[in-house]
Amino acid sequence: MHPLLAFSFVHLLLLITPTKIEAGGFTADLIHRDSPQSPFYDPSISKSDRLANAIRRSFSRVARFNELSRYTPHDDIQSPLFPSGGEYLMKLSIGTPPLKTTLLADTGGDLSWTQCRPCVKCFKQNSTIFDPKKSWTYKELPCGSQPCKALRNSTCKGAGKKGTARICEYRYGYADKSYTIGDVATDTFTFGSSSGRPVSVGKIVFGCGHNNGGTYNAATTGVIGLGGGSLSLVRQLGYSIGGKFSYCLVTNVDDKFTSKISFGSKAVVSGPGVVSTPFVFKGKFNYYYLTLESIIVGNKRLGYETKMPPDTRSGSLGGEGNIIIDSGTVLTFLPRGIFANLESQLGKVIKGKPMKNPGGVFKLCYRDDNIDHYPSLTFKFKGAEVELPALITFFQVGKLLCLAMAPTDDVAVFGNLSQENFLIGYDLVKKQISFKPTNCSKD
Repeated sequence: MHPLLAFSFVHLLLLITPTKIEAGGFTADLIHRDSPQSPFYDPSISKSDRLANAIRRSFSRVARFNELSRYTPHDDIQSPLFPSGGEYLMKLSIGTPPLKTTLLADTGGDLSWTQCRPCVKCFKQNSTIFDPKKSWTYKELPCGSQPCKALRNSTCKGAGKKGTARICEYRYGYADKSYTIGDVATDTFTFGSSSGRPVSVGKIVFGCGHNNGGTYNAATTGVIGLGGGSLSLVRQLGYSIGGKFSYCLVTNVDDKFTSKISFGSKAVVSGPGVVSTPFVFKGKFNYYYLTLESIIVGNKRLGYETKMPPDTRSGSLGGEGNIIIDSGTVLTFLPRGIFANLESQLGKVIKGKPMKNPGGVFKLCYRDDNIDHYPSLTFKFKGAEVELPALITFFQVGKLLCLAMAPTDDVAVFGNLSQENFLIGYDLVKKQISFKPTNCSKD
């Protein structure tokens, strides 16, 4: 969507200790799934069609946020997972010797997992499936371990004979029946970096999936979690990265450039132009909720005020934490009434007649393709005003310019098109997210 993250790495049997990570941090590439550098890339599909397909997937992703907020887990289902909603890929290696994997990076998920042999059921993937028997650093975790206890619906696997610990089995899934089931284990994860020096970290907890199904693409092998829960990659790296990561997403017109993601000291967002806003975790899922107070169009301030039912746990409307920031959703989704006010105000500022949206995907389009005729929007979060230039608020769809936002009856989401050309830093210690206007193609 323009969304989810990706790395491309060189692999080396080099173990970098957490103290060495802390000393300098590390930076890696984020590969948009529709860029020429992506294994998903199909040159026969036009840029407009690729964007339209990604936006259609993001509508499904936002609906899943809402489904999960209401979802009561069954015995065989646990926690959120977004296998088809993300648009950025993270390449890394797992095991010793390292095996290259391509994972969908998800700021809305925690446990990382990859398909593993032997397969009870595996979806098709283009690369080699990870075989834990071939990694001498792989270790299954027992039922009584802390990572197993951190899972909401873990079960015990094995007969539990004398002297043999029962293995912890995870079960992740959605209300839409996409799922992954497998063993909870640890192994060495090796990340590439822009410096060319790989970074390897041992004993990362992950899921070794033996039974997986749903709308997964053959170019991926699983998911890597960048959420706020205890089992996410960010939490596991912990003190070694100071609880910090950041990314800088290039605009969708820059096919020649690669987005970046950084961890540790290299993820610090500072200097002129930086603004910061607190985030909160709400309900049982560790999404990053921001508090949006208003949207400014020209000189007109539109209040972001909605009524939230007293029994809701999604945090989608009203109060502290009323919008999720998500790297895996293309458009920014706003409550229907607020979107209608925004649409009305834009109609007063933009010269031109709104056009019928092509393909039923885009909600507000204009024939005039002169981007100078379009206003910037300012999202006023708690403690931070983030000005979105017209170049990322409106995008080219054929001969039209369309608003990169849409109405929703589900959870409000600040999508990745609105995050382009900002260096965005997550600080899990201070519980804040920082924005700095940046030319991500150059900086």
